[in-house]
Amino acid sequence: MSATPSMAAPAVTAPASDRIEFKRIKAIFVGSVGNLVEWYDFYCYAAFSLYFGSSFFPSSDPVAQSLSTAAIFALGFFIRPIGGLLFGYIGDRHGRRLALMTSVMLMCGGSLLIACSPTYAAVGVWAPVILLVARLLQGLSLGGEYGSSATYLSEMATSKHRGFYSSFQYVTLIGGQLTALVVLLVLQNFVLDAAELKAWGWRIPFFIGALLAVVALIMRSDLPETQAFEAQRNKHGKDRMGGFKLLLQHPRECLIVIGLTMGGTLAFYVYTTYMQKFLKLSVGLTDAQTTAVSAATLVFAALLQPLYGALSDRIGRKPLLLGFAVLGTIFTVPLLTAIRHAQGPWEAFGLIACAWLIVSGYTSINAVVKAELFPASIRATGVGVPYAIAVSVFGGSAEYVALWFKQAGMESGFYWYATAVIACSLIVYLLMRDTRRHSRIDAET
Repeated sequence: MSATPSMAAPAVTAPASDRIEFKRIKAIFVGSVGNLVEWYDFYCYAAFSLYFGSSFFPSSDPVAQSLSTAAIFALGFFIRPIGGLLFGYIGDRHGRRLALMTSVMLMCGGSLLIACSPTYAAVGVWAPVILLVARLLQGLSLGGEYGSSATYLSEMATSKHRGFYSSFQYVTLIGGQLTALVVLLVLQNFVLDAAELKAWGWRIPFFIGALLAVVALIMRSDLPETQAFEAQRNKHGKDRMGGFKLLLQHPRECLIVIGLTMGGTLAFYVYTTYMQKFLKLSVGLTDAQTTAVSAATLVFAALLQPLYGALSDRIGRKPLLLGFAVLGTIFTVPLLTAIRHAQGPWEAFGLIACAWLIVSGYTSINAVVKAELFPASIRATGVGVPYAIAVSVFGGSAEYVALWFKQAGMESGFYWYATAVIACSLIVYLLMRDTRRHSRIDAET
């Protein structure tokens, strides 16, 4: 009689386990899709700046015009630490889900404001002011999105596959950029001519982004809260979670995040947002070739992320970070020099793909590495704020600094600048512990 229940037990528990795993994967998918929408909205600016720059910054010098749009792009990054602190507080005090929902709402507002912005010809100097306000709203949103989504994905994933699942943050981050480029390709080749894109067509992707943000908000409203957050709130109480004072109790971890981010984020923005300008202004590709090469390399980069993330679950996070930093220090100058002299789009694609084989050692796992450094009570803030500081200084300024070197007639100086920053991160990777083996997430479970 007693054997019957024990024999039946596996048949009952297996479906329950499958349901739990299905809910986990669904939550990771929804969180990732929302991240894609956020980054699509943010990078529409970079993808379409070649077309709308003249609407806000009239100039006969295309490099000077690019500098103006790049400056506002950079300013959108400098507010990100405030977004990281604000949404980190919300995520640590009130839940990861609420932070994710609020950030996507703010991104929707920023995109809609850009889509409806008047031009310089209509309102004069107020046009770039309105554009700046919209970018600040988007920067505030994205500053909170990174820490919240990195924390959510890392906490929802199991220990055995945390690197793999967390890598989808950068899959969708790259996917957001790729979606912006696909929209640009479609408009360029099938819908509008160059004159129409410059006149009014550049508004279309921002309207699309605002609509997608509403869809993402609806999807995120059904996200379950993470067990790690619930456990810490039950243990410590809401009032002892999150906030700047609690963050100051983890200075070492904050400095590690800044140090490990600076080289990786600069390399990432070199081969994404700046590469569009580089291929057109320096390599001499056409608009269509520039967009096609950028889109193709982003597809290649997105495919690499889960492969590298899964590898980190086997060999650890530190070997991948070291591989990126060592190879980045050695090959950044030769690669950028070779891309500068590329003979056509296929050669440019091959060289940029080689760069992504290096950079993916950072991009695929940087989110999970940061999440594994902090306890759940301060994780969203701890990941978001120091990361946003490093990205603001080194990532958001990459395009502006590169264009400054170019305008000064010292374009190769930027290659050496990027090399030096990556080398600084190499020192941090050498000194830090492997977070897979010393994970604060695992220590709490």
